Amino acid sequence: MSEYVQTRVANGTGIITLDRPKALNSLSLEMVRALTETLLAWREDASVDAVVITSSSEKALCAGGDIRFFHQAGHATPASAGCGSALLEDFFTEEYALNHLIHFYPKPYIALMDGVVMGGGMGIAQGGPDTGLRIVTERTKVAMPEVNIGLFPDVGGSHFLSHAPGALGMYLGLTGLTIGAADALYVGLADVFVPSAELAALHALIAATPGAQLAQAIRAFAAPFAQQAGASELEAQRALVDRHFGASSVQAVMDALEGDASPFAQKALNAMRQRSPLMMCVTREMLVRGAVLDVADCLRMERSLVRRNFEHGEVLEGVRALVIDKDNAPQWNPPSLDAVTPEMVARFFEPVWPAWAHPLRHL
Repeated sequence: MSEYVQTRVANGTGIITLDRPKALNSLSLEMVRALTETLLAWREDASVDAVVITSSSEKALCAGGDIRFFHQAGHATPASAGCGSALLEDFFTEEYALNHLIHFYPKPYIALMDGVVMGGGMGIAQGGPDTGLRIVTERTKVAMPEVNIGLFPDVGGSHFLSHAPGALGMYLGLTGLTIGAADALYVGLADVFVPSAELAALHALIAATPGAQLAQAIRAFAAPFAQQAGASELEAQRALVDRHFGASSVQAVMDALEGDASPFAQKALNAMRQRSPLMMCVTREMLVRGAVLDVADCLRMERSLVRRNFEHGEVLEGVRALVIDKDNAPQWNPPSLDAVTPEMVARFFEPVWPAWAHPLRHL
């Protein structure tokens, strides 16, 4: 088990506490394995009726994968070798398998999405529609910001973003911008709102309620606070988002935004100008494909895309610029949107393995 993943069972509820506060609970391979081991054990344990995942810090549930590890492991061997190291290959295979396990978990899986919940954090928060319960607070900061580091919205993002209403998932995937509680609820990435001032009472409720009744009890507890989440900006801007981000290409999206002087449109445009041109195009294609795939096939597609991404090296450059050298000046390849060809994008979707050899073939 990982020192950063604390687990206990009380009153029929398995409680997982992520405890890596200095890294905002960024996921390491060790943490992914600890989460998987715990959830597999509790899945078969009749004394566990529900699972709660929370954090030791109010700053974040989980800020994503450990991208410093990505950079280090990605440089371990020549790029032509693929992802760069066996540990990196293992990380993505096991992380995506964990995402699948959570999505189809047979017991209520309750995620307390207080603070930052981004990237890989979303993958461990987005439980299945029948048993998942996602709680947000006024401190919640949700994003799928991968295009900012030369990656794409993974951990099942090709499924949960592509199934968001209208073009909202495309907006979140292409801009990588952060949303709060009201927007997360509107987009369908959260279920209930609880003010942070009530979290002590919520934890007391969790301790006092049998696991079999917990999800229903939390919904009842949260109901009086629903209006306190505030108004959703994305709901107010829904027509604009659908109009611009429903365009037929990334270039068409940006052209539409350029013709819209509203602050909302210009913020989105300025964000996209900083992102990897290639990975925005890959992301758009991925979301189009993901809209007609099930969860398992989405994760298998993402697993292949990860391998192609590390072969190309875009994420290594993005992490270098953002986290390693911190110059915030990534040298994207290609450097501009007009230099991205359909062949470059298509390359990312070419099969890496035969179907029978895919590392996630058993999902």
